[in-house]
Amino acid sequence: MLKVIGAGFPRTGTSSMKAALERLGFGPCYHMFEILTHPEQVERWLPAASGEPLDWEQVFAGYQSAQDWPASGFWREQATAYPEAKVVLTVRDPQRWYVSMQNLIDNGPRRAFSADPSQLPEKAVAVFTAMGKMSPVLDRIGRSAFGDAWNFADGMPEEKVAIEAFERHVDAVKESLPANRLLVFDVRQGWGPLCEFLGVDVPDGEPFPHLNDTESMQRTFQELVAGGDIGSAFPGSH
Repeated sequence: MLKVIGAGFPRTGTSSMKAALERLGFGPCYHMFEILTHPEQVERWLPAASGEPLDWEQVFAGYQSAQDWPASGFWREQATAYPEAKVVLTVRDPQRWYVSMQNLIDNGPRRAFSADPSQLPEKAVAVFTAMGKMSPVLDRIGRSAFGDAWNFADGMPEEKVAIEAFERHVDAVKESLPANRLLVFDVRQGWGPLCEFLGVDVPDGEPFPHLNDTESMQRTFQELVAGGDIGSAFPGSH
C-alpha cells in the first residue's frame, strides 16, 4: 500500500527521491527504473493507454512509495485510492528542468522506441520491447501535460509551451490537496523538510542522496546495450 505518492514531473529529482524514500523506510519506491528492471510490469499499466482505470493494488504490489512517470502521471487517482498517503510534489528551476527533460527523452524513450532489436543483447531487447509497449501510456501522460498533439517520438515541445505546462501542473497539485497532505519539495532542501513532513528522524550524519537523473538514464542504456546488469546502472535501485 502506498504511503507516499509522488506528484512531480520526471527530472525534478525523482531518482534522488527514490533513494531517499527507501533510506527512510518507505521502500521499495516505484520509479520508471522499476519498469526497466522488471519489464513484465508494463502489463500492469497498459489499460491506461485506452483510458481504463488501473488496479492500483496490482500496479504497486510490494511498493510503499512512488516517484516519476508513469506513476506520477496518475497522482490524482492515487490520492483518491490511498486517502491516508502523503503527497510529495518535487520541483526545480523550470529552465533547468526543460533542458533535463530534453536529455531524458533523447536518451530514454526515443532511443528505446527506435532501437533495432536484432542489434541488441537479450536483456536489452526485453527492456526496449517493454518500453515500446509502454509508449501509448507515456504518450497519454505527456498529452495531458503538453497538449493533445504531443508524443515522445517528437521530443519536447518548445520551451515556452513546456514551462507553462510545468507551472500549470505545480499549480494544479497545490490547489487540489490540503496543505497538511502535500509537501512541495526541492531536493536541494535536503532531509529536513522531507523528514518532518513524513514524521521520521533525519538520518544521522548521512547526506541526502543527490543522484543525477540524466546520468542514471544514460548509464542504464549503456549497460543494457553492453549486455550488463541493468540493476547496477542505477545506484538508487533496491
